[in-house]
Amino acid sequence: MTTTLNPRFTFDSYVVGAANRLAVTAGRTVAENPGSAYNPLFIYSGSGLGKTHLLMAIGHSAKALAPQLNVEYLTLDEYVEAFHAAIAAGQGDAFRRRFQNVDVLLVDDVQFLTNRKEMQAELLRLTEALQQAGHQIVLASDRPPVEIADLDERLISRFSGGLVVDMGIPDYETRVAILRRKADERGAKFQPGVLEVVAKIDFPNVRELMGALNRLVAYQAVNDTPINAETARQVLGVEGKGDEGGGRGEALPATAVVAGPDEFSQFLTDVTVTVGKAVEAWRARVAEAVLRWDGEGYRTGRLEKLLDQETPAAVDEAIAAYVHDVERLKALEAEVATLDPQAAGGKVFRDPDRMDDAEAAAAKVREGAAPPPGPSAAFSFDIYVAGPSNDVAVSAARAVIAAPGKKYNPLVLVGRSGLGKTHLLNAVGLELAKKKKAVVACLSTQAFVDELIAAIDGDRVDWWRARYRRATALLLDDIQLLAGKERTQEELFNLFNQFIDGDRQLVFTAPAHPNTLEGLEERIVSRLEGGLVAEIGDPDRVLRRAALERVLDAQRVTADPALLDYLADRPIDSVRSLTGLVHRVVEAAAAQDSPVNAGLAREVLEGQPVGARRTAGLRTSGIVVSSAGGVRSREKMVWDWPAASDRVIEEMR
Repeated sequence: MTTTLNPRFTFDSYVVGAANRLAVTAGRTVAENPGSAYNPLFIYSGSGLGKTHLLMAIGHSAKALAPQLNVEYLTLDEYVEAFHAAIAAGQGDAFRRRFQNVDVLLVDDVQFLTNRKEMQAELLRLTEALQQAGHQIVLASDRPPVEIADLDERLISRFSGGLVVDMGIPDYETRVAILRRKADERGAKFQPGVLEVVAKIDFPNVRELMGALNRLVAYQAVNDTPINAETARQVLGVEGKGDEGGGRGEALPATAVVAGPDEFSQFLTDVTVTVGKAVEAWRARVAEAVLRWDGEGYRTGRLEKLLDQETPAAVDEAIAAYVHDVERLKALEAEVATLDPQAAGGKVFRDPDRMDDAEAAAAKVREGAAPPPGPSAAFSFDIYVAGPSNDVAVSAARAVIAAPGKKYNPLVLVGRSGLGKTHLLNAVGLELAKKKKAVVACLSTQAFVDELIAAIDGDRVDWWRARYRRATALLLDDIQLLAGKERTQEELFNLFNQFIDGDRQLVFTAPAHPNTLEGLEERIVSRLEGGLVAEIGDPDRVLRRAALERVLDAQRVTADPALLDYLADRPIDSVRSLTGLVHRVVEAAAAQDSPVNAGLAREVLEGQPVGARRTAGLRTSGIVVSSAGGVRSREKMVWDWPAASDRVIEEMR
């Protein structure tokens, strides 16, 4: 049994000071590079100083950077409970496999390993397995490994082999920053000096510091007079005088501030003691709602206004309406987070009184969250010509369409230029795009690189990543163009892992087998080879004849068998070249107003005069001797003929 990561415990909400800076830096490093830096990471500090917050922040950050990661947080007690349940059910091996497959494991309260030899052995085995697999483990405790009583020396050595870092009690400046951050999150406004009064009290931890802030928020919520520094001292029981000299107020009595699990019960007690009056039932319900939603980071001004009234009408309805708006804000923020992570977390999604602004912000993100480039409609599967030279590739493509992400993932189509790789790639993309809720990214590798460069330049890499992380299939043409582009290969590597883990389809094209391509990192090559590499060979006669029928039909030319046989027997190296031959013959026929037949094709393609209008150009049966020396093939030449139909440029590839 694992605990869900608290959405409030992120790095954005973590106040960094001198006492915790090293731990936070190490945590961010681990989240960005799980398994490769500080493994294991062991964090220790006294109770209430932010260990759990930091653990969960690491989990949130790692998940945000690589959504496919399996991140789990649990306390040692939960780990022990789950282990005992698994052993009792005869599922010990399954239990071990489960945790060994976690990419980032976060274990809290490790100090409770004391006198648990069996669990120490289990944790030692798990730590070794995770390290060997390159998975990250982060542990938190209220003391360093060497001070955990009766801890196995091997575990101490293992923990110390990574990074052991402590977090101390925050200094005055950090406490002020924490209080200001929390007060701002809750929309609480205090007169100058109030938060400084709280910060100058020597609380042993942040939890009790928050308890004091809660008391001030609650006091101010049920009183008409804004709280000031002197009132704050009275509410908190501070016996110190002024703080002009920077001195600290006396510490509170041990029972004065207790941040227990039931904040509202504490609130009632505090109000009774410090305000000296009972709270009406309706006022209690409102104050409870204020504390609850303040604690989750939502503005509560609408609710607090109810407390300014003597006997407001329809209190329960007002609270219900507020809760409805909060739930809508949560839904909008979750939607925005999937489209543009940088836009999520904005204050507009934390204020129920700004619903119109939140809806507008979400709409703006939706409009800007254009899907990644999709496949070209010009390359459909219906017009793709199959034959013995490409039947393996076509068969694999059909299997991918039938079960994307399941059988051949990735599928790599290899072959020389002009053999139909791009057509087949786009054809697969078009078929995949027909599936329900499909988002197919299909583009050239060069366009993929250019997009990333533009994202880096505009400081929108997270946005760029989000576009592709939403895709259900990624198809890249000419993967060899990644050569030497380290950053793009890094981004593709991360996307690759996410797609494979999520059973989302990947298709690539390349001029040759991946292991022969220069400039690609080994980790990219190995993943390309991990699926199916299907080669498309030079077009065979069956394929050439079928392609000719398709091209001539598109030109609205009736193809007689003699013409098909002649053209199919021509020595060509690609379907693209074959198409070029057909265009030359058809244009020549149009220029002479004569039918397209084998005789005309022979005259055009073998150099025989087509008509009397040709007056320029010295011809031979197949080659041209350049004035600069050397022999050139006619099919790679640019001819200067008077007839428009005779001006043809044959591609060099």
